[in-house]
Amino acid sequence: MDNSQSPELHGHCPIAYFALNEPMEGKPEFSSTYAGKLYYFVSDEARQEFAKNPEKYIPAFGGLCAFGMSIDKEFAADPTNFKIIDGRLHLFLKNDDTDALELWNKEDEAKCLTNAQKHWKARTTV
Repeated sequence: MDNSQSPELHGHCPIAYFALNEPMEGKPEFSSTYAGKLYYFVSDEARQEFAKNPEKYIPAFGGLCAFGMSIDKEFAADPTNFKIIDGRLHLFLKNDDTDALELWNKEDEAKCLTNAQKHWKARTTV
């Protein structure tokens, strides 16, 4: 397996968000590729769980900031700033100036999610 590409989620294990409700760095020796993207896992068991249903674990909106997508903007997300919504991993921008998860939580989540899904669909069906 070619691990020369950068892993998704900055190397965090997609299973850990769901199993532990926290980001944990995966290990290159437990890696897998799905849809052309490289993922690292904390264990072989986590890698096997991912293989059963990868769509369940990959981040929404291609890993971009969910709040940004809700306002029709593309922002890189911080993989340690996340929320599980309706069984999907959503990531959010976080830097010295902005915590997009805080902004998201101040808004009507259902409306933000609907807007984000609409904008994402427009980007991916061009």
